[in-house]
Amino acid sequence: MSGFDENPFGEPTIDNPFADPSVTQVTKQTSNTTQGLEDYNPFADQAPQRNAAPVRGAANPPYQPSSQPAIMQPTQEMPPPSYAKTAQQTQPQQLSAAEFQRRQEELERKAAELARREEELRNAPYNVRRNNWPPLPENNLCGLQPCFYQDINVEIPPEFQTIVRNLYYLWIFHAALMVVNVLGGLLLILHKADFSTFGVGIMYTIMLTPFSFICWFRPSYKAFRSDSSFNFMVFFFMFFFQMIITIFQALGLPGSGTCGLATALSTFDGTPVGIAIGIFLLLVAGGFCSAAFIDFLLLAKVHRIYRSTGASFAKAQQEFTSEIMRNQHVRDAAGNIVGAAVQSQFNNPQQRNNSSSRY
Repeated sequence: MSGFDENPFGEPTIDNPFADPSVTQVTKQTSNTTQGLEDYNPFADQAPQRNAAPVRGAANPPYQPSSQPAIMQPTQEMPPPSYAKTAQQTQPQQLSAAEFQRRQEELERKAAELARREEELRNAPYNVRRNNWPPLPENNLCGLQPCFYQDINVEIPPEFQTIVRNLYYLWIFHAALMVVNVLGGLLLILHKADFSTFGVGIMYTIMLTPFSFICWFRPSYKAFRSDSSFNFMVFFFMFFFQMIITIFQALGLPGSGTCGLATALSTFDGTPVGIAIGIFLLLVAGGFCSAAFIDFLLLAKVHRIYRSTGASFAKAQQEFTSEIMRNQHVRDAAGNIVGAAVQSQFNNPQQRNNSSSRY
C-alpha cells in the first residue's frame, strides 16, 4: 500500500514534481528550521552556565561597603606614676625674719643702683659709651682714665667726616709743633744759654695742647655731630684766637718763647753749630707758618659749611638757653640760690616788716 496514494479519490500525483519523496523530505527539514527560529525567545530563563561571570543587576547588586566607621580597639596605656608630694611642696616655705630682711635690703640696693645709673644717663646723654680718648692703657701707674668718647666714623655724618678728620690732624700738628719748639729751646740753651725760650715753650706745651683740644676741637666735633649752632659759635671764637697765637709763634719775637723766624735768624752767627741750629729753627718756624695758613683755610671752610646749614646767632642763643636750663646742676644751683634768698628774707624780721609796710 505504500506505493499508492492515501486518497484514492484525489488528484493524481504522478505528474506533481513536489510529490517526490526526496523533495518532500527537504521541505520538511526547512520548515522545522524556520519553526525553530520563530519559537526562539532570547529573554527566556536559561540555565546558568557553569563558568560564566555573574551579571550585576537588581537580582545581584554590586558590593556596597558598610557606612559604619571602623572601630579600633583602644590600647591600654599604663597610668603615670603618682609622685608623692613632699612636705616642702605641699606646704609653703616659711621665711624667717632675717631672710626677709636680707631680701628687702637687696631689693633696695638694686633700686638705688638703677636710680643712680638713670641719673648718670640723664646728666650725660651723649656719654653713653665708654670713653676712649685719650688712648691710655687700662692698668697705668697714675690711674688716669680716658675723658671723652670719640669715634668719627660712628658719630659724625659721612659728609662731614673729612673736615672733622682734618681738624683732628691739625690739632695733632699743633701739639707736635709745641714739642719740637721745646726741643729748639733746649738747643738754644746749649748754644746761647737762652733759658726763656725753653721755659716758656714748656708752659705753652702744657697749657695750649689740652686747652686747644677742649676749646676748639671738641666744640667743632660736637657741632658737626649734632648740628649745634652754639658749638659752631664757640669753635669760631676760640679757633680765631688759635690762629692769631700761631701767627705770633711763627714770628718768634725775642722773649715770646717760640722758635719763630726772628729767633731762627738771630741764631746764624757764622759758626757751624749756629748754622745747624738756625736751619733747625727755620724748619720749626716754617711749621708754625704752615699751621697758621691751614688754620685760615679750615676756618673759612667750616664757616662756609656753617652758613650752608642755615644756622644763625639767634639759633645759637636758643640752644645755649635750652642747654643751660636743661642742665640738672644749673637747676639745682638756681633752686638753692632762690631758696636761700627766700629763707633769709623771712628769717630777717626787720626786712620782713619793711616789705610788708610797702603794701
